[in-house]
Amino acid sequence: MSPHPSVPPPRAARIGLYLLVAALLVVVAGRALAGGQPQRAGVLLATAALAGGWAAAAALSRSRRTALGWLAVLTVGWAGLLWLTPDAVWLAFPLFLLHLHLLPVRWGAVAVAATTAAAVGGVARHQGALAPGGVIGPVIGAAVAVATVLGYQALYRESERRRRLIEQLTATRADLAEAQHTAGVLAERERLAREIHDTLAQGLSSIQLLLRAAQRAMPERPDVVAGHVEQARRAAQDNLAEARRFVRALTPPALAARSLPEALRRLCATGGGDAGPVVRFRLDGTPRPLPTPYEVALLRIAQSALANAVSHARAGRVELTLSYLGRQVALDVVDDGVGFDPGGADGGFGLGSMRARAAELGGTLSVESGPGQGTAVAASFTPPERTAEVPG
Repeated sequence: MSPHPSVPPPRAARIGLYLLVAALLVVVAGRALAGGQPQRAGVLLATAALAGGWAAAAALSRSRRTALGWLAVLTVGWAGLLWLTPDAVWLAFPLFLLHLHLLPVRWGAVAVAATTAAAVGGVARHQGALAPGGVIGPVIGAAVAVATVLGYQALYRESERRRRLIEQLTATRADLAEAQHTAGVLAERERLAREIHDTLAQGLSSIQLLLRAAQRAMPERPDVVAGHVEQARRAAQDNLAEARRFVRALTPPALAARSLPEALRRLCATGGGDAGPVVRFRLDGTPRPLPTPYEVALLRIAQSALANAVSHARAGRVELTLSYLGRQVALDVVDDGVGFDPGGADGGFGLGSMRARAAELGGTLSVESGPGQGTAVAASFTPPERTAEVPG
């Protein structure tokens, strides 16, 4: 049994208990007046004192210690009234409830048993014999009180358990929503970082290389300078279009008005520039429209791989191949640059970005390279059946 006090009764139950006690006190006083008992004055006085004590207890017992003190006073007062009149046995039932609510379960049961014994003994004293009615009545009252209080306590504990469970679920749901929000923010940041790296950053790098080449050609070769400046201007224009696409969340400009093979062919035509490597595009298989995310991923991987070949590999030739093989589509970018050791280097943000794009769509990306052996980047996707038309 729990060593702690029982759960408090609801306000409606307390009010009902006060009304029951008041009614029983009125009955006891009324029977004393009508019965012509010799100790009538004592009964009335004890009843009035008990009523006052009960009212004071209802008004003042705000703490457990105070409530227990008033419970002791009321129990002694009830015992005194029972000594004067057998009608006081009717007040045993509200005392049962008080004992069970204010005392720990173990001591509440002991108090109920003692009060029941006192009620049976008091009735037997006044009647001069131990009658069955004088025993059955208090015992049944005690049993009903115990069953009522224990049932209420069980319901209260179950209600509290469910309330705590709901609070935990609500808190867990809030934590999950916060985690999902944080994950979404991080995913969006990573996506924007990839987009900026594969477009704006590569474009700015290309502009820088073109302007540097133009600077080296000045002033002896104004025609070469003009060509480099014009290419830089076009690159800046393309990057401005990409920046506007970021703001409006639109399809990449390279795919907005042309197919994926056409966009890759244009990328190869402009990606190397006059000062860069020779870039060639080759198409295998019959082109078919792909879902937009796959076309965007293939274009971005091609842009990033080509930018690496131009900026880092110092390649003389780059070959880009787009292959349609049944449901599968593959992209290969091969250069003859200085290469690197894939096992000894992380490849920078570019390779990580390409791998992330492939993984997001269930594709694969492999990199083969070695010092002085060039680099081969191969990406492969198996897009689902096309469900929506793509521009171009």
